[in-house]
Amino acid sequence: MKRIILIALFLLCITGTASAYGLYVNCTESVQVGLPVKCSIDSDFPPGRTFDIVFYQTQYTSTEVSRQPFTIQNNKITQYIFLETTGFPGGNYKVEVQYTGPDEPQLRSDSRTLQLVKLIDRSGEITITSPMTQTPDGALRIEGSINKLGNEGVKILVRGPDGGIVFDNWIGTKESLQSGAGVFTKLVTVTGTGDYEVMFTDSKGFIGIKTFKVPAPATQATTAIPTTTAVVKTTKAVTTAPTPWPTATQSPISPITAFIGIAGAVLVSVFVMKRH
Repeated sequence: MKRIILIALFLLCITGTASAYGLYVNCTESVQVGLPVKCSIDSDFPPGRTFDIVFYQTQYTSTEVSRQPFTIQNNKITQYIFLETTGFPGGNYKVEVQYTGPDEPQLRSDSRTLQLVKLIDRSGEITITSPMTQTPDGALRIEGSINKLGNEGVKILVRGPDGGIVFDNWIGTKESLQSGAGVFTKLVTVTGTGDYEVMFTDSKGFIGIKTFKVPAPATQATTAIPTTTAVVKTTKAVTTAPTPWPTATQSPISPITAFIGIAGAVLVSVFVMKRH
């Protein structure tokens, strides 16, 4: 009887193991902030099964910072997923694969669904001394220094607003006698306005990204000058009437004057008569 029970348990274990699936996630263990975490995923799940790959920051508690789905394909080849880290603080993180369906499938014991990742932040080693916002005069001026770099040189990659690479090359640095930093300067020809991402890399690896802004030139507002129409006032000429000549009027003869005249005439008449 015991032998039968043992055989049954053994067959049950074999059946359970055969029905389980394998899922394996493998990510880069250490990444510079600004570079993506590259994860590979292998599985023998049937095609169509969908999972989420979740990125957590693990300081004192786990805080989800990103999540993206992936689906098992027919050929079951290795799938690659990239987790963005731009703007994240340095520190400890973890990547976990989670099933999205209602019934979580059984996984084989050798499956790996969790990976710890460390982000290294070197962006503080970069000091930019040229303006972060510059006028679109045809050249982007990139000047600054990198801590303790000395004369080792630095590689800069400039990516334009459209995502295209504008410049990608190593440039020389000059050691600062005061701090030992590597001082650099470079003029990069730009063709338009927008945000230009500059990625810095030295012999140790990626350092960080700085974003320069090239805004469109300010347009001067055109002030419309109102057109004034001169109002012509038509003034009617005042016609001045000529001053009329004074009209001669006969002055009436006063009675006294008339009396004297008559009396004189009478006297003359009397005098003439006496002589004759």
